[in-house]
Amino acid sequence: MNALIGTYECKVDAKGRLMLPAAIKKQLSPVLQNGFVLKRAVFQPCLELYPMNEWEVLMKKMNGLNRFKKKNNDFIRRFTAGVKMIEVDATGRLLIPKDLIVFSGITKETVVSSAINIIEIWDKEKYEQAIDDATGDFADLAEEVMGQDDDNGIS
Repeated sequence: MNALIGTYECKVDAKGRLMLPAAIKKQLSPVLQNGFVLKRAVFQPCLELYPMNEWEVLMKKMNGLNRFKKKNNDFIRRFTAGVKMIEVDATGRLLIPKDLIVFSGITKETVVSSAINIIEIWDKEKYEQAIDDATGDFADLAEEVMGQDDDNGIS
């Protein structure tokens, strides 16, 4: 799957249903029928929507962890806490389970944002706060992460 692109403002109804933006739905169309996994994010109060094929790649990697190490078991347990299989209905909606709405603090106004091969789903206010909080040190972060002098195969 190609990298997903876009950030969109959406609404969640009282039942927790989110209408995927048309542009995101179009990008996901090759994998819509396979379903998705929705989970808590590790570092932020948002949700991560994994296309099933991306989830399977990640689980294959995690399956390689030695389960006889306590920290590996603890990580797996926490990483997969609250994981749900999700289907997108014929109208392009997905149902966010109540426990994941509570975790993320999602209210009516949401942001659906691409994160390379997954989708992040945020409460709009929390998303804007996270972006504002990261603004100050983003240049330093970009230099540290992407500005290395070594050759990473990028021409």
